[in-house]
Amino acid sequence: MRYVLTVAYDGTHFCGWQVQNNGRTVQAELNAAVFKAFGENATVTASGRTDAGVHALAQVCHVDLNAEIAGEKLADALNQRLPEDVSVLRSAVAPRDFDANRSAKKKTYCYKVYFSPRRNPIYDRYAVWIKGAPDIEKMREAAERFVGEHDFAAYCASGSQVKTTVRTIYSFDIEEEGAFVNFKVCGNGFLYNMVRTLAGTVLWYSMGKLSSAGIDASLKDGDRNKVGKTMPAKGLTLQSVDYGFELFKV
Repeated sequence: MRYVLTVAYDGTHFCGWQVQNNGRTVQAELNAAVFKAFGENATVTASGRTDAGVHALAQVCHVDLNAEIAGEKLADALNQRLPEDVSVLRSAVAPRDFDANRSAKKKTYCYKVYFSPRRNPIYDRYAVWIKGAPDIEKMREAAERFVGEHDFAAYCASGSQVKTTVRTIYSFDIEEEGAFVNFKVCGNGFLYNMVRTLAGTVLWYSMGKLSSAGIDASLKDGDRNKVGKTMPAKGLTLQSVDYGFELFKV
């Protein structure tokens, strides 16, 4: 039987989502918890891979088990066997033909920064310090240029193997939240390091290091010299994955 899970994790001490030979990963911890609970070598499949240091509030996954358990009870069975930096928030029997990766329609990421004269260690685990004061309107002006369907080749790290670098951004909002500024991006999919590079580009534009013509050119000709730096992983969190229907009954 296939089950769907919503998983939260602190990515600080992980080498990313996907199982690898040398390094601790979220997928490996979940696979191990499944084996400890049910004695099955099952693979937990996510909506997509997150990189080393990236966090998730609501990563959606599926897993196939021979064992039968009430859908809502699976979360507790796994959480008893998971480390403190991973937790299954919800679980259920998956809808027919559901695939956490292939069925995803939209994903929303949030990149978090804080502006201050000095670094605050309390904020540093999940946000990136920027010295100075923010120009929110300039950030919003830059973010708006990315909304729509574009070729984001310039915003993809080298070494990525994808069939196409064209993606659609449905919204790119710059939100103030107390001491923080959140770069909230919703799209149909994201390339390797894309959100972190978008955040860096918006920041550089707001600081006068890039022009609007440069941003437009980066989308047209794929020139990485016309984009901002790729921001550190710790500021990025996968917030939600949308499948066009409710995964869990209220």
